[in-house]
Amino acid sequence: MRRWIFIIVIALGAWQYWSTREVSREPGVLADGAPMQSEEAGGPTPLVKAGYRIIPLQAFALEARVLGAEHYRFDRGSEIAPVDLVLGWGPMSDSRVLASIDISQSNRFYFWRAQAFPIPRREIEIHSANMHMIPANGDIEHALKQVRTGHVVRLSGYLVEVDADDGWHWRSSLSREDTGNGACELVWVEDLQVI
Repeated sequence: MRRWIFIIVIALGAWQYWSTREVSREPGVLADGAPMQSEEAGGPTPLVKAGYRIIPLQAFALEARVLGAEHYRFDRGSEIAPVDLVLGWGPMSDSRVLASIDISQSNRFYFWRAQAFPIPRREIEIHSANMHMIPANGDIEHALKQVRTGHVVRLSGYLVEVDADDGWHWRSSLSREDTGNGACELVWVEDLQVI
């Protein structure tokens, strides 16, 4: 019996590693365009998910390399945004640049550090972001949960703010140039392609 438990634990560990392993990419910029957003929200208002009111602020689309993917299950935001993606575009989608930068995620934040800057610090800051993903439906949620570091994604939807009846509030940044607390994007994802 112990042997079977051991085999099952090993198999589960191997599956977990295999299903979350990083996708290897050759050097070169993989996503050269900047995220696009409109000045007018447009779209339906309000959206509703799991009892939360979701108000579109601006239409949003981007193609970017996934620098990190973190799944959340137990914080307040996980009811509507179960996945955070750290995304990079322009120089932050290039394997040569990324080889010199350590990237991590924790508690809905994205952290990076570099012994020596492969590109100027400001370029790192304005060409990458942590984004909280709110899937518009079950198919998008399933696809988001399959995204791995190294994938390139194309997505579109809205930058949003979220309100709950008990006063809880979560609002997206509308700038790609801010940093620190409050700088993350909160994205209602209506379309997702993984490349």
